[in-house]
Amino acid sequence: MTKRNTQQRRHTIVSLVQEQGEVSVDALAKHFSTSEVTIRKDLAVLETGGLLLRRYGGAVPLPSEMVVDSNPDQVSKRKLAIARAAAERIRDHNRVIIDSGSTTSAMIPLLGNKRGLIVMTNSLNVAGALRELENEPTLLMTGGTWDPHSESFQGQVAEQVLRSYDFDQLFIGADGIDPERGTTTFNELVGLSRVMAEVSREVIVMVESEKIGRKIPNLELPWSGIHTLVTDEGLDSEARAQIQARGIQLICAPVAV
Repeated sequence: MTKRNTQQRRHTIVSLVQEQGEVSVDALAKHFSTSEVTIRKDLAVLETGGLLLRRYGGAVPLPSEMVVDSNPDQVSKRKLAIARAAAERIRDHNRVIIDSGSTTSAMIPLLGNKRGLIVMTNSLNVAGALRELENEPTLLMTGGTWDPHSESFQGQVAEQVLRSYDFDQLFIGADGIDPERGTTTFNELVGLSRVMAEVSREVIVMVESEKIGRKIPNLELPWSGIHTLVTDEGLDSEARAQIQARGIQLICAPVAV
């Protein structure tokens, strides 16, 4: 019953956002007679599923230009294809950073056959998934200040911890890819992402093709700090040429039918 009630609540939240244009966490908590923590978790899940966009203190409908694929199975297939292609780049005994995000998280179950991995993350979800692997990679956490918007740890403490290590690879997602600038994000907290890139020998961005060309105000990582872009085969030829012209290694993963 609890799971069913959660699904019903989240379905209603999506309807309210579409009807009202914007809803607050406080109003939703009162409407459903539940805690603000529960509502924030709901909004995080719904945003990951591409059903709304979180804003400080609430949520708004997803902009029309971001509504590309209403089929969740197809979206998950794309993310899995990207995750597989990215996981293939990890070798035994590599030291890697895995940033928070649904696409990066999809890679975790594919790491079960890697030996001697050392993995740093700022995500509790990633950390939890890593603990389930039988090969038991060494897990490092950044610590820091919890950011409910990104569902991850951020801030100066996290940055200081990262600077105490060096890594072979960083795996990181993005809200959008600006062909002229680099990766873009709705989140204004970009400091940790840049430190992650600084301490990694190879920066691998994992992003679905529909996000490429999406220009969002906040620049996260400039092209000069990116080595590899892993996306799906839906990327058009013009975008491929633009990215490769910047010296970026481009991997377009085939999506399973």
